[in-house]
Amino acid sequence: MVDQAFIEQQNQEKHVQHQRRLAYCFSEIAHAEAIIEQLMAFQIAIPSWALGAGGTRFGRFSIGGEPSTLNQKIADIGLIHALCQSANAISLHIPWDIPQDVAATKQLLAQYGLSIDSVNSNTFQDQANQPFSYKFGSLCSHQAHVRQQAIQHNTDCIEYGKALGAKIHTVWLADGSNFPGQQHFRHAYQHTANSLSEIYQSMPTDWTMLIEYKPYEPNFYSMVIPDWGTSYSLCQQIGSNAQVLVDLGHHLPNTNIEQIVGRLTHFGRLGGFHFNGSMYGDDDLTTGSTRPFQLFLIFNELVDAMTDSTVTNPPIAWMIDASHNTKDPIEDLLQSVQNILVTYAKALLVDRAALTAAQLNNDVVSAEELLRDAFATDTRALVSEAMRRAGGCLDPIAAFRAVAGRQRLIDARGKLSVATGL
Repeated sequence: MVDQAFIEQQNQEKHVQHQRRLAYCFSEIAHAEAIIEQLMAFQIAIPSWALGAGGTRFGRFSIGGEPSTLNQKIADIGLIHALCQSANAISLHIPWDIPQDVAATKQLLAQYGLSIDSVNSNTFQDQANQPFSYKFGSLCSHQAHVRQQAIQHNTDCIEYGKALGAKIHTVWLADGSNFPGQQHFRHAYQHTANSLSEIYQSMPTDWTMLIEYKPYEPNFYSMVIPDWGTSYSLCQQIGSNAQVLVDLGHHLPNTNIEQIVGRLTHFGRLGGFHFNGSMYGDDDLTTGSTRPFQLFLIFNELVDAMTDSTVTNPPIAWMIDASHNTKDPIEDLLQSVQNILVTYAKALLVDRAALTAAQLNNDVVSAEELLRDAFATDTRALVSEAMRRAGGCLDPIAAFRAVAGRQRLIDARGKLSVATGL
């Protein structure tokens, strides 16, 4: 849909305004060049289930032109990456996105400059012709045959991932209970630990298992993995390549997520990070749309850990996990990518030495002002420049609209096409 000539044309139209803004950034930020290089290196995975219109349990409103096959999803993510040059990986959800022709899929990925970084299992729904139901749990089930079915599904996911060159297996469990007495808490935990250990043993030794947590939904009395501490304890039992996955939307209102990030990086157990925004609880809004300062504080902890030589946390797998509802999903994902990079750039502005000195001197006001100054700095021109230098657009959303992206997808796929994986 877009080629380099189109991108260069779009950039030329915005050249004068961009150069003016960029010059201001360079005049105000001493290490602006280094930040641009770090922004260019930051890549965020797009999940294969995020290309369709979002919705709620009450309804879903199609946007038209949605990708109904894995190849179409790869094409959409390829378009996103071409526009921003910051989304070069895909996270697959099985069984929705099982590759039918591995060689052809890998060739298509290479054509768009993409890779598969992770595979995600689905034991929160029953599939057609599935022998046993997950209604009362999957990996935690008190029925051994249900647990074994869920374990097999996860090991199948790993095999698909191996074929496509992935290195991460992500597990999110909907397991829990809705009423008091329904589930034996200790047994459910131990069944889960044993099941995850069996799945872990089937992974290649250079793979990582990410274990996600969520305090509620779909179960509202208890969740087997409701918080980071439970996920951490499971990782400790399972092995060194098991890591906690933090999803910004998987927390109760007013949870101090930045402190959780600090704890997990201190323990060396933060393996994955899912970006989105949340108003009341797992709304999966556009990243940074409602609480930008909280996102900045989280990034402050992430950057602090990434720049501290004493921290042994492994490289973090970044991914956007959002439900777009009333937005064009491609535009929403481009918004999220830009908001993430803008916030990352702001966190890179923090004077770490000065902040440490303020903390050691108990200078509360100075410490807060250092963070607020960095947050208040406009870093959008640095993000645009990073995208331009990498071969992308200064304004990816404007470029997508200029090429009539959504209408062309509707023309090619139809107004009523529906994405799988929602």
